[in-house]
Amino acid sequence: MYVSEKEGIHPSKAREHHNAVKDVIVRKALKAAKLKLSDIGIISFSQGPGLPPCLLVGMGKAKELAKKARIPLVGVNHCISHLEIARKLTKAKDPVLLYTSGANTQIIAYEGGKYRIFGETLDQGVGNFIDAFARHMGLGFPGGPKIEQLALKSRNYIELPYVVKGMDVSFSGLLTNLKQKLDSGRYRQEDLAYSLQETIFAMLVEVAERAMAHTDKKELVLGGGVACNARLQEMCRIMCRERRAKFFAPERQFLVDNGLMIAWQGILQKKHWTKDYDAVDIKPYQRTDDVDVDWR
Repeated sequence: MYVSEKEGIHPSKAREHHNAVKDVIVRKALKAAKLKLSDIGIISFSQGPGLPPCLLVGMGKAKELAKKARIPLVGVNHCISHLEIARKLTKAKDPVLLYTSGANTQIIAYEGGKYRIFGETLDQGVGNFIDAFARHMGLGFPGGPKIEQLALKSRNYIELPYVVKGMDVSFSGLLTNLKQKLDSGRYRQEDLAYSLQETIFAMLVEVAERAMAHTDKKELVLGGGVACNARLQEMCRIMCRERRAKFFAPERQFLVDNGLMIAWQGILQKKHWTKDYDAVDIKPYQRTDDVDVDWR
């Protein structure tokens, strides 16, 4: 993934990067799997949500490969792919998903033929929020792992805005408050990092628990890059233990964005496989609950 220390992910530069490495990535993937393109039976790609310039590169390469091999193509929802790969790998049967990534923060569960969003961010994704504050601290991008390491050096909690509105969360006011505190020079970076984590993870665990209570589900799974954070996992594990529920977290390589989740989702959506390649397009603004779940 292309990243900039100062800007994070810049859409046009990320597109250029994707174009530059797409062929190499495919070759490496086939080599690692000890397969040839002729061994592949289906091409799956993420059609949304996401940055349109990047999605277009992925779709273009997917169509090129599918046409070359004369095999079906299918576009899948990125968010749902996180949930389904977690179900596959952890054996969770009917969980609530706490999905925490850079651009996305959602609490998702299956009800009535769709994956419903029971709560979400009202402004920015939790990962983008953490990265924005890390850049303000001069830590560069990505900031999540650096904030996590800083937080381990403190147990001094500084009160911060706790913004839960019903089932939704908000981070923009919290970001402003943190920046003001840092710029005042009266607070240590370690204490702010620790307080940031304790506050936002408590917010996320609260709405996840409320979703579990509302749906009467007894399982929680994590997805997204922020879910790699050990403190978030610990807080989720404690909450589930107190509710006598089961907690699941896939390995780190399957929490972050990965090709396996897209491939598995494509396999699940066999009803949508097509060789009408021109009819397939990206869906950059597709919501999780826009997708009819016809594979369950």
